[in-house]
Amino acid sequence: MIRRLLPTTERARLTALYGGLLVLAGCVLVAVIYLLVSDGLDHRIRAAFTTAPYRRPVPMATSTPPSELVPTQQAGRYARTETVELITSSTLTRLLTVSGIALAVFAVLSVFLAWWMAGRVLRPVGLITATARRLSGDNLHQRIELAGPPGELKDLADTFDQMLGRLEHLVTAQRRFAANAAHELRTPLAIQRSAAEIGLADPDPERVRWIRSELIHAADRSEHLIESLLLLATAQQDLEQRQPVRLEETVAIAAAAVLDEARQRDITVTTSVEPATVEGDPVLLALLVRNLVDNALRYNHRGGTVRIGLHDGTLTVSNSGPLIPAEDAPHLFEPFRRLGERTHAAGEGAGLGLSIVASVAHSHGTEATARANPDGGLTIEVAFTAAGPMTG
Repeated sequence: MIRRLLPTTERARLTALYGGLLVLAGCVLVAVIYLLVSDGLDHRIRAAFTTAPYRRPVPMATSTPPSELVPTQQAGRYARTETVELITSSTLTRLLTVSGIALAVFAVLSVFLAWWMAGRVLRPVGLITATARRLSGDNLHQRIELAGPPGELKDLADTFDQMLGRLEHLVTAQRRFAANAAHELRTPLAIQRSAAEIGLADPDPERVRWIRSELIHAADRSEHLIESLLLLATAQQDLEQRQPVRLEETVAIAAAAVLDEARQRDITVTTSVEPATVEGDPVLLALLVRNLVDNALRYNHRGGTVRIGLHDGTLTVSNSGPLIPAEDAPHLFEPFRRLGERTHAAGEGAGLGLSIVASVAHSHGTEATARANPDGGLTIEVAFTAAGPMTG
């Protein structure tokens, strides 16, 4: 029964709180005024009567003897005391009556003002609630856009809008990722299907060998794509265990692995590294460095350069190559993002290398940044937090 009488909404609770505090303040004010007025009121009234001029009656020759006048004076003092007490009681009663009526009016007005004030204060919360109820995957573009002076609720609404922006970006990226992944996986399957149909229609040994080569190539491409997707999913997870990794050794291994391909393409690979120890997963860090070096080598031109640097815990990989618009460079970390259209040529990547780099960097508490070089190519930096020197 008591729980049914309790306020069930935040507005009702705020009204009860504000109204109760205002009524309590009014009661305290009435009590203080009553105490201040009643304190010594009878003394002040009696003093007023005492200071008033008093004329003693002049006795006549035939009147009562002077000795009998004393009781008459005492009766006058007694009557004056009763008058003082009556005036005091009447004044305090009148004060309580007027104060009670004023307090009742003040209480009603306080509850009304508290209800109105609670509604005004909670209006942004209502807007946030209404917006959250309307949201779905199709209308994440909606925002609260609360207008008003700066304050806690304005900050809450702005933070909610920023969160919606991030959610919209993530949902859009996931949809694009799913669409691109489906397209990338569908293409090798279509090639395999077509090759199989052509091979079955024409059993010429030369054509069968060509079909076999195409099927193997499509299978390898599908396998590489699936492995890249699995690596991307693994890299996006938080690291369960960390250990000190000598990053300069990882860079040296990755650079040595591409030297033969670089010589064939007449690409110069230069390294400038300093000792740096990083807390992390050695396999994922090796994957990050290898993807950066492979990407710098793949998207390069004959006679170009690849520069690998490691200084103060910051890994930098820069290459020559085609001109890249400055505004497009940060978006190259998105999955399946390329500067040009997919050609399905031999050696073409799946478009997941830099996405894996960004995920590995994020799992290690840092970010990968990219900027376009003025003369062509790309420079990518990953700043790691050093784990301290290693011995041995």
